[in-house]
Amino acid sequence: MPAMENCQHRDIMGIRVAALDWSQALEELSRVIDGNGPQRIFNFLNANNTNLAMRDPRYRQGLSKSEVLPDGVGVDIASRALHGSAFPANLNGTDFVPALLVHTDRPLKVALIGARPEILARAVSNFKAATPWHEFFAVSDGYFDQSDSSQVLADLAAIDPDITLIALGSPSQEIWIDSNIRQGHGRVVFGVGALFDFVSGAIPRAPRIIRDLRLEWVWRLALEPSRLWRRYILGNPVFLCHLLRYKLSGASRKTGLPA
Repeated sequence: MPAMENCQHRDIMGIRVAALDWSQALEELSRVIDGNGPQRIFNFLNANNTNLAMRDPRYRQGLSKSEVLPDGVGVDIASRALHGSAFPANLNGTDFVPALLVHTDRPLKVALIGARPEILARAVSNFKAATPWHEFFAVSDGYFDQSDSSQVLADLAAIDPDITLIALGSPSQEIWIDSNIRQGHGRVVFGVGALFDFVSGAIPRAPRIIRDLRLEWVWRLALEPSRLWRRYILGNPVFLCHLLRYKLSGASRKTGLPA
């Protein structure tokens, strides 16, 4: 996939991640949405996803074919260690996608795929309330047979959306996007993870002070300890070990990833 214009990238353990501030990211995505170029796919990289990419080549392939945006404090730690500074902005999907919809004043068709049926319905309703000039479509919940997605893809193509949001969780959503999403399924396609859970209110966001301290992962762990303890309690040290190994190997200087 061609790189975004006017965008530098950083190598985070062999994954090419865009280095943009908020205004640059919003303007660049607006240009892509309004343009006549090829379809663009966007995914997000955080510490947990980096760990997944280290052991799942199919997932890593999906990331490599998309534009990857930085999500969270983990990739900032990696950027400081490998490149001397944090990313210009934390472009996590939970904040960035709603901000993009607010920023884009031209009416758009936005398709949603994923999550439980009731969460999907509430997410559509809340998106409509926040940005009523856009048209939102609940294409499918996340419980369709991913081995035979023909009906979901046909429904998506019939809408011909400007933006498609796919919330199947990582690594499933990135692999499914890479295997199935083609031209006509959305000018811009995002793999958005738990976005619909947050937009629907099923999972509350951390208070602003906790987010400003970059500790939202602690908040999420407190809310869902049985589901997330492996990701954070075990996963964070694993991420730091991967980072140390990559740093000591000098691999970031050898990959030759384009800027």
